[in-house]
Amino acid sequence: MLSFYLFISPKIYIYNRIEIEREVIISKKKSKLKLKMLLRTMAAASPRPPPSTSLTSQQPSASSPSQLPLRTIPGSYGWPLVGPLSDRLDYFWFQGPDKFFRTRAEKYKSTVFRTNIPPTFPFFGNVNPNIVAVLDVKSFSHLFDMDLVDKRDVLIGDFRPSLDFYGGLRVGVYLDTTEPKHAKLKNFAMETLKRSSKVWLRELRSNLNIFWGTIESEISKNGAASYVFPLQRCIFGFLCASLAGVDVSVSPDIAESGWKTLNTWLALQVIPTTKLGVLPQPLEEILLHTWAYPSQIVAGNYKKLYDFIDENAGDCIRCGQEDFGLTREEAIHNLLFVMGFNAYGGFSVFLPSLIGRITGDSGLQERIRSEVRRVCGSGSDLDYKTVNEMELVKSVVYETLRFSPPVPLQFARARKDFQISSHDSVFEVKKGELLCGYQPMVMRDGNVFDEPDEFKPDRYIGQTGSELLDYLYWSNGPQTGTPSAANKQCAAKDMVTLTASLIVADLFLRYDSITGDSGSIKSVVKAT
Repeated sequence: MLSFYLFISPKIYIYNRIEIEREVIISKKKSKLKLKMLLRTMAAASPRPPPSTSLTSQQPSASSPSQLPLRTIPGSYGWPLVGPLSDRLDYFWFQGPDKFFRTRAEKYKSTVFRTNIPPTFPFFGNVNPNIVAVLDVKSFSHLFDMDLVDKRDVLIGDFRPSLDFYGGLRVGVYLDTTEPKHAKLKNFAMETLKRSSKVWLRELRSNLNIFWGTIESEISKNGAASYVFPLQRCIFGFLCASLAGVDVSVSPDIAESGWKTLNTWLALQVIPTTKLGVLPQPLEEILLHTWAYPSQIVAGNYKKLYDFIDENAGDCIRCGQEDFGLTREEAIHNLLFVMGFNAYGGFSVFLPSLIGRITGDSGLQERIRSEVRRVCGSGSDLDYKTVNEMELVKSVVYETLRFSPPVPLQFARARKDFQISSHDSVFEVKKGELLCGYQPMVMRDGNVFDEPDEFKPDRYIGQTGSELLDYLYWSNGPQTGTPSAANKQCAAKDMVTLTASLIVADLFLRYDSITGDSGSIKSVVKAT
């Protein structure tokens, strides 16, 4: 769901590393009306969708490609084995991702350049680490133009986890738009979201009741509450009910362990490409970044999730089979991917960033609280319509997505030879070259965003703010884009921002104030 095509946050997945190491050792007509209302709400939140799937026409500067100088792409891949290994050590050890990309952009005086990105030598012999980095809004937008790029098997660059994680199937996220199965799976995902709209708000608030009850209890007992795991449990229950149509209470085992299984399942797939910083760097390099993890570590628990969906999500599975021509296995594995990797994984990264941003700013809390209660009134009337009227709440959600995009890296492979434009130059890209955009740097493009390194809660309010949504890239496309079977934009991008806004509004209907950070909540003051 967040296209949600996750590269997991270190703070959240410390738990995963512990679990992985342990397991490695062990195993070596009302409904239609509601839907229309939701779709109208989401359309209002995204005022100007682009006219086609070719998104590179959205240019933040006046210069057209023909007016810019043609330049050879700077940078180098270095000597075989040596160059990729050197870049890997910089990326994970000596510099970290932010500095890795910034120092090279400064060195080459270009936001487009050649380099290598992990995973690399020694045990990834089938992975080519060579990339063309695209680090400004203008060049990055080419990653969304399906006339120019191919998205086949490039979710995590040239590295693809074993298909055994998904029952041996290439799930929808690994398919290019030219592959016939892609349209079926994308349409199935979008239909699942439409069907979920009937219960989305109810299930969200129901699970938030449980979550905040847990937090209040922990604060009462311990003076503070670590909220990441309770939040993940809340998200898991909410997604099972809304997307799969299954109440996790029908299986106490899944209710207790399902979200933990997803944590481990997610981490096993992305750890070779992710800097965690939870071990001394030499140990992290040796233990975590040296090889791909086998799916067998989590296979037994994943099978439990599969069986849980198989036995209880009959309506959703039948929809996949009867309306979109999927096999039962395809419907279940793709539903688990959308629910587990996209939605659960994306919310697990994004929501702590959002909550942490709000809990650390008392002035912002006061402004949000005022807006929420003014719009909702004394009756606490929170729904899709009222939340869409909360300009500040939505702007804070958008700015958090800009400042801390849940998917740091986006990839695409050149479908043909073409010219790619940055703000100041044009470059020749050859068919088959892998393009890589580092989103935290792209979303700080000073040619588009005023004071790009500052978090501005009001950035997206008003006409100027609305226009900036054309360049808010977090979902494999701009916020004003329209997901379809013809593109790779996150099917649930509007549901993500809507849900996040609902969570923020719900918070300030419950509490006058809250203190904490991106990992713990220290106090809450109930609404008076």
